[in-house]
Amino acid sequence: MGLKERVYSVLVVSQAERFNTAIKELLAALPFEPVYVVSSVNAAERMTAERSFDCVLINSPLPDDPGLRFSVQSCANRETVTLLLVRSELYEQVYDRVAEHGVFTLAKPAPKAAVLQALNWMVSARERLRKVNNKIQPLEKRMEEIQLVNRAKWLLVSRLSMSEPDAHHYIEHQAMNRCVSKGNVAQEIISLYS
Repeated sequence: MGLKERVYSVLVVSQAERFNTAIKELLAALPFEPVYVVSSVNAAERMTAERSFDCVLINSPLPDDPGLRFSVQSCANRETVTLLLVRSELYEQVYDRVAEHGVFTLAKPAPKAAVLQALNWMVSARERLRKVNNKIQPLEKRMEEIQLVNRAKWLLVSRLSMSEPDAHHYIEHQAMNRCVSKGNVAQEIISLYS
């Protein structure tokens, strides 16, 4: 699937109605859908607890918080790209605080062309995150299986007085004979002996 066919979900966090109207119009012409708009950090935190977003746009300041902490928090999600819009006189100070966490920062007022460019950068960054996640997920799954197998081995060692190599061989042999993964065998052993 090419970039032209992809669609990106967006959460806009802004209390400024004029900004909200303008950004909704801009996003409607681009591959951003659905677009959710909330007017506070508290509402944004509730929304992100319910679902994940490809992109988060924060128009700082907000009534309950400047939005810096939330921008960093939203970037902690491996699937989200965040853009923080701040007043131009605060730009350098804010940039220094959030850039190391992966937050894109844009000084406002920003011309439409700058906002479009920032949105394009967000799409590029989101695609890069997608590729990294596709590589990481199999590794995480493999690590989980290794942890399960190790836990099951030590249960066999402690409960059945097997040696560690014998416990490992037992799990491998069971998995091969039953045509299941070592993780499945390990999970059964953990359920049986825990």
